[in-house]
Amino acid sequence: MTFEPGSLSADAVLTSAADAIVAVDTELRVVVWNPAAERMFGWRADELIGGPAPFVPEELVAEHHAVLERVRAGGPVSILTRRSCRDGRVIDVRADTSCLYDGQGRAAGWVNVFHASEDAGAVRSHMAERARLVRRLTDVVADINADLDLPAVLDRIAHSLTELTGADAGGFVLIEEDRLRLVSLTQLSDHLRGYTASLESSLFGELLRSGKTVLLATDDTRSLGDLIWADLEGLHTIALGVSNVQGRPYGALYALYSKGKVGHIELELLELLAAHAGVALGNAMAYQEMVRRRAHEHAVVDASADGIAVLDQAGRVRKWNRSAAELTGLSSAEVVGRMPPFPFPAGQGEPIKHRLDNGRWLEILIADIPETGERVVDFRDITQAKALEEEKDLFLATTGHELRTPITVVQGFANTLVQRWEKMDDAARRSAVATIAERSTMLAHLVENVLLGSHAGTGELDVDNVPFDVARLLRGSMSALHPFSGRHRLLLELPESLPEVLGDPVATDVIIGQLLENAFKYSPEGGPVTLRAAVEGDRVVITVEDEGIGVAPGDEERIFERFVQGEAGDRRRFGGIGLGLYIVRRLARAQSGEVTAHRREPRGTRMRFTLQCVRNPSPDIAIPPVVPPSGEAEESQLR
Repeated sequence: MTFEPGSLSADAVLTSAADAIVAVDTELRVVVWNPAAERMFGWRADELIGGPAPFVPEELVAEHHAVLERVRAGGPVSILTRRSCRDGRVIDVRADTSCLYDGQGRAAGWVNVFHASEDAGAVRSHMAERARLVRRLTDVVADINADLDLPAVLDRIAHSLTELTGADAGGFVLIEEDRLRLVSLTQLSDHLRGYTASLESSLFGELLRSGKTVLLATDDTRSLGDLIWADLEGLHTIALGVSNVQGRPYGALYALYSKGKVGHIELELLELLAAHAGVALGNAMAYQEMVRRRAHEHAVVDASADGIAVLDQAGRVRKWNRSAAELTGLSSAEVVGRMPPFPFPAGQGEPIKHRLDNGRWLEILIADIPETGERVVDFRDITQAKALEEEKDLFLATTGHELRTPITVVQGFANTLVQRWEKMDDAARRSAVATIAERSTMLAHLVENVLLGSHAGTGELDVDNVPFDVARLLRGSMSALHPFSGRHRLLLELPESLPEVLGDPVATDVIIGQLLENAFKYSPEGGPVTLRAAVEGDRVVITVEDEGIGVAPGDEERIFERFVQGEAGDRRRFGGIGLGLYIVRRLARAQSGEVTAHRREPRGTRMRFTLQCVRNPSPDIAIPPVVPPSGEAEESQLR
């Protein structure tokens, strides 16, 4: 059959060709699949056109990409390789690959012509060489993965690059937002380490935009002299492969050639090495993150004010933090490998309280770690809270007792007046009313102390510090309390002159009254009680001394706490709610003063109260008058 010149079409040529012809576009989508390709591989054209070619075995994907990149950057490439068929067979073929151009001469894809290979020896030789390269790559990758320190891994990758691909130099760059940073290099000047450049204008940026995993740039197709890599003399080719970590681009491996040449095999090895480098980097990063988290956890545990212990499945201590050692007095070396020195709750969310041998109270909680079978024990010091709880219970009991006595008396006498008013003479009525008044005064004094104690505990004491005549105030307190008890002698010792002090006269009167009242109270056998004042430096020092039971050794500070009395073992002997000295100290400090307690020898107590002197005396400040209660009331308060 004859044809007129020009009558043959490209489709007719493709249809009649004896060799399998497959063309793909730049996105690797099949655009040509001739009948010979259908016969060789088994897929029909209508099944593949517009989609990826499924005939490249997985282990040869990197080789396929390398050939396409080599062809894009240079001339045709012919290799012996293998391709898959639809029925699952893998056949030996010779693949001739060349670039496909559009009507304007621009690269539009690739054309592959496949011939069934009849030279089994050549194919076996080719596959043996590939096996050798794979073994070599495996050894290199094993060396890279042998280290989990990130900088060391990066250096191993860069040094393996020249060994595996025959490159004359190389480096690894990391993506940092919109820039690249050179973090590892080999056979290049060390001053380049740390160099940064724009990702957008880099070869790596071009590679990422192409969607490929390998890129080849030569001085034939572009200028390389303005790149950082031009530090390598004679540079003519740059090959780079992307390294992904957890599915995202992390960096790129650059292979630089100034003497040697790069072929598709070197490109394939570069792509494979870059991929394995991503895995190694991911492992190193995961390890670093684990180390960082463990360091963070250790820091948090060690910095915790709570004691923390980690127990193994048998209940023995594995971890014992600093606070645990401080709370228990037992170091980590004394406890690790042994059972903890306290019981722990049977289950989670059920805290228990335990008292250690050193007297410290702990609140202990426990949590299970199902993944490891371990248990975490958290324990905190609740000694103060426990003491406060006991003090509050004692305060409530004591206050109830103290309130009950005057209330009972008031209620009894009031009922008597209501029920027997007509039967009582005038003297009996007056006596009952006087008793009610006396006990009401006691009740008001008790309630006032409770309120003052509450305000002192919240720091809301209302004082108005002004200059005033402290000598005059002391004389008034003396007059008010002098007839308090026939068993005591109240003495006042003042110098000829005292400077004014800065403070609140009402608060100071409360302090002096409470100190004198305590001196009487804790001197049950009577004796002298001395109130004196003197100047020491820029302070006026007021002391109240008695010859009573004194302060127990070590209790000089404790008696100023809430709900504490001078002799806790005999509270009912002296009565009270334990707020007097607590209020006194806070009133003193609110005036920039101080109150302290001191033992006297051979017996008794000295209470020392200081106030700031006023440098420039001011006009007299009115001192509130002190009205002494009736003699009967004085004796009642002292009983």
